[in-house]
Amino acid sequence: MDILLVDGYNIIGAWPELQELKMKDLSAARDLLVEKMAEYQGFTGYKVIVVFDAYGVHGLEKKYKNYQIDVIFTKENETADERIEKLAIALSNRKTQVHVATSDFTEQWAIFGQGALRKSARELLIEMESIENAIGKKVKHIIDDRPASKIELSDEMVEIFEKWRRGE
Repeated sequence: MDILLVDGYNIIGAWPELQELKMKDLSAARDLLVEKMAEYQGFTGYKVIVVFDAYGVHGLEKKYKNYQIDVIFTKENETADERIEKLAIALSNRKTQVHVATSDFTEQWAIFGQGALRKSARELLIEMESIENAIGKKVKHIIDDRPASKIELSDEMVEIFEKWRRGE
């Protein structure tokens, strides 16, 4: 199994789209990163864990799942780097290859020592753009190959049927 540990704020600070969004709404930038990592997980089959710093923030550690992605806010006075190192040690075994997405040079050397592989923020961005293009092509292909409906349906009816199909 492959696991990707993502240094959340490091990636947000390195990807132009997320950087720009962060200036307006940090929470929205975090949410968009998690959404993109869900696409990454779905496309690659990697298990993705996104870690955000809570260093210097009073309060308890927080973990939750969003889009099947594990999201961790570190506990007080613990950096994302420290948590990622601990996770890399805990998750690494013969059957599991841990990858860490960060452009923090010190962190990269630390995770190498744990047997993890690194992806820079730039490498992850390029890979993510490639994945989004592949998904777009696949969706277009499905739409183009879809047989035409024999009964004309209004957009409203199509939406109702789609909700039924999804079980909503």
